[in-house]
Amino acid sequence: MHIQTIQRTYHYDNHSVVGSDPDRNSPEFQEKHSTMLSLVNDLKQLIQKISKGGGEKAILRHTSKGKMLARERILNLLDMGSPFLEIGQLAAYKVYGSEEVPAAGVVAGIGLIHGVECMVVANDATVKGGSYYPLTVKKHLRAQEIAHENHLPCIYLVDSGGANLPYQAEVFPDINHFGRSFYNQAVMSSKNIPQIAVVMGSCTAGGAYVPAMADQSVIVKQQGTIFLAGPPLVIARIVDGSQFDEFKALYGDTLVTGFGRLYGYPVGIIGNNGVLFSESALKGTHFIELCCRRKIPLIFLQNITGFMVGREAEAGGIAKHGAKMVTAVACAKVPKFTVIIGGSYGAGNYGMCGRSYSPRFLYLWPNARVSVMGGEQAANVLAQITKDQRKREGKPWSEEEEKALKQPIIERFEEEGHPYYSSARLWDDGIIDPADTRRILGLSLSAALNSPIQDTEFGVFRM
Repeated sequence: MHIQTIQRTYHYDNHSVVGSDPDRNSPEFQEKHSTMLSLVNDLKQLIQKISKGGGEKAILRHTSKGKMLARERILNLLDMGSPFLEIGQLAAYKVYGSEEVPAAGVVAGIGLIHGVECMVVANDATVKGGSYYPLTVKKHLRAQEIAHENHLPCIYLVDSGGANLPYQAEVFPDINHFGRSFYNQAVMSSKNIPQIAVVMGSCTAGGAYVPAMADQSVIVKQQGTIFLAGPPLVIARIVDGSQFDEFKALYGDTLVTGFGRLYGYPVGIIGNNGVLFSESALKGTHFIELCCRRKIPLIFLQNITGFMVGREAEAGGIAKHGAKMVTAVACAKVPKFTVIIGGSYGAGNYGMCGRSYSPRFLYLWPNARVSVMGGEQAANVLAQITKDQRKREGKPWSEEEEKALKQPIIERFEEEGHPYYSSARLWDDGIIDPADTRRILGLSLSAALNSPIQDTEFGVFRM
């Protein structure tokens, strides 16, 4: 077939020309040009400083382990010579007082990988170990929002210690906080937007869930690691006639799952009976799938310290099995309702449908506690980090100093984990009398059923 090239000639005779050549010699032009040049130079110098990350000591410690810096990783990942559209370069600039958090500790932007435009999100481990400050979370979520809107595959270069503990109240519990990023991964996967993670360092706590929630994960040899470490339910008082058809009662018994009716309407109930093991997570995932297939609303009763940690649990795949449950919760389109009846800590908050996983309604009992971890645990972690840092610097670390560091942390976590603190910030829909739980859930269910229940599509479950 002969293909003819068509040329078009455009005539501008009848169109007005916008703008004119400026008089570059005029004093006014020279002054404006000089002012703008000065501003641009200041900006370039600031960006150059920010691009160096967490400072010389942190960079030396990072590279001495044979690891690339975050921007080097991106440069080596992208097609040679291709551009990188970076977003949020000045994120967290002068926001956290004397703490410098360059680029909010995460580099994000769009680049070509084998000719495909992708959103790349890379933790900068030279900035506070790649831990997430509130603005780190906000930047991460913005990157995911761009990827979602433009259907861009997401590549996560992971090297993160999870939530920055002193800022846990601003990072952890609310709808647009850390857990939302894992929710987004599950939702994008369900819409066929690839989620791929490369584990390039030690990924702990919340940092472990980025690769665990990805469609595929690559772990760098001798560098990458993934670790999460970091009462029976009065159900009978909620369901009609105290009748409860338990699902897999003898398997994964630290999670109670089963069917009942609430004011005549069928509901699926998921309640903690302790810490979640792999078996519990798999059981929960299966139950959520069934409820979604049958369009049965889900009620989550939270009293959870998190998923099981430790060498045996980690080797047994607790991260990926926990991620299955988190994925199921995120993608479930049936109405979801959550009541926090005790503790709600760490990734357990996500797996049991915390605020960032979009329950239709979320309520707290007066004894509830919501935080990334318990105050004593957080204090011990931060004390150990400080102790190790002092040791590296050859400085002493006394018992009195340890107590002085830990006590305010314990007090702060107790204050920030209190249900009044949560409710004051609208992280929930109210603190309720336990005796009113059945009535309030019934009213909430009635409101939710005004909207038709949608079909659920799940993303990739890591095996």
